[in-house]
Amino acid sequence: MTADQQLAFRTISSTNPRSDSERDAIHGNPGFGKYFTDHMVAIDWTNDLGWHNAEVRPYGPLLLDPAASVLHYAQEIFEGLKAYRHPDGSIWTFRPEANALRMQRSAHRLALPALPSEIFIESIRQLVRADAAWVPGAPETSLYLRPFMISNENFLGVRAAHQAAYYVIASPVGPYFAKGVAPVSIWVSTDYARAAVGGTGAAKCGGNYAASLLPQQQAYEHDCSQVLFLDPQHGKYLEELGGMNIVMVHRDGTVITPELSGSILEGVTRLSILQLARDRGHPVQERKVSFDELRDGMVSGEIAEVFACGTAAVIAPIAALKGRDFVVGDPAAPAGKLTMSLRQELTDIQHGRRPDRHGWMMRLV
Repeated sequence: MTADQQLAFRTISSTNPRSDSERDAIHGNPGFGKYFTDHMVAIDWTNDLGWHNAEVRPYGPLLLDPAASVLHYAQEIFEGLKAYRHPDGSIWTFRPEANALRMQRSAHRLALPALPSEIFIESIRQLVRADAAWVPGAPETSLYLRPFMISNENFLGVRAAHQAAYYVIASPVGPYFAKGVAPVSIWVSTDYARAAVGGTGAAKCGGNYAASLLPQQQAYEHDCSQVLFLDPQHGKYLEELGGMNIVMVHRDGTVITPELSGSILEGVTRLSILQLARDRGHPVQERKVSFDELRDGMVSGEIAEVFACGTAAVIAPIAALKGRDFVVGDPAAPAGKLTMSLRQELTDIQHGRRPDRHGWMMRLV
């Protein structure tokens, strides 16, 4: 192991943690990303020293100079994963090595330093150990973990930063959508693209999400929960939703999802769902899918189910697609059988209710 990978974490305990009653009240109605635990992880990086000064410290504001480059050039990346309380009280996370590798790919694209996988995983472990009481145990709940990295060098020249910081914060969460696990309607954006050819679409960075917020606002105005983006070059092939990948189920059982194009984020949940489908004997196709194919297939019944998948929502059934001059599907339609069966299998694995035959789970506490 390198010197970087042998970082020792210092722990500074919060002097004002939430009381048990306050925490219990939050667990009773956590929402999503509204409340945060008592501690956070912080690690510094410079060109000269590499990764250093790793600590678990009380959750609180960051001190940034107004000239910090992240504020001007958006040099920022992040990840999202969850910690789950199992029936025996132990706490586990799901495929953290995949998140660590994706963060390294994002760092490369944003010209940020690569965080070794060992440090990424240890940072998660350290925070969950410090705030283990914050991991809820009720159905459909978990502790959402948000690792992120920013360039915090005070410099206005346009170049890769020579100084950066990595943090991890955590939030107890319930279902991502306000209606819980129920079919949703999706707005199809024809005015905006999520990412450009050769851009940062395959990286998990804040700029991609900022670009999705205006069309997401349009989706809300049309009573839709999410927005579906088409490819930036032709405007005809499916890409992904604002924060999730899209998957279709043909009536013959074939599972179809858009191939990774360089502008689609490689979702960990997407990867896992495709594996579970293969395990059941379903043919899986990763290929270009035109919007016309999706729309016509939903009308004819050739496409029997459509769902979105991602860490936050796990799987969200899609009941209808809406655009400026069309509605396809029935917003009141029930969720598809395979959609919900795959969701149940994945969440059972994550929560320790079903054997983990792929070795995806990692114990933290």
